[in-house]
Amino acid sequence: MTEKKGGARKTRVEHGIRDTLTELIAADVRDPRVHEPKLLTITRVELNVDMSVAQCYVSIVGDDATADAALEGLKKAAGFLRGPVGRRLGLQRAPELRFLADPSLDMSEKLAAIVREDEERARAAGRDPAQVAQPQESAPPTTDKLRGESS
Repeated sequence: MTEKKGGARKTRVEHGIRDTLTELIAADVRDPRVHEPKLLTITRVELNVDMSVAQCYVSIVGDDATADAALEGLKKAAGFLRGPVGRRLGLQRAPELRFLADPSLDMSEKLAAIVREDEERARAAGRDPAQVAQPQESAPPTTDKLRGESS
């Protein structure tokens, strides 16, 4: 049972760090590189087993140079943010903050691009893209097949 309690606490702390960082970055970080992107979001935080290191995944909307600069600004501000995060969450020892670009968003963008490409190919071939994306309707299995009996 202590395993579940520890896991629940870790999850609560991860969410607390994410929410606190969102507020602190908006209010206290003065680095112009951090505020230059159109949108900067802490998407998730993952703590290691002993909760001494927090991997903070960041989604940054903007060109690559702006995103890289914003990420560098956050890395530079990590030490500054560590103390206030620990105090706000009442942690005895604040975790080291490591900011990383969120790779899951890049993957979703790539998948969306692949889907768009497939739709364009379907249109070029004279097929309806909606039918290509939808699975074919099949007849429901008979009761004989459900029982495993051969026909």
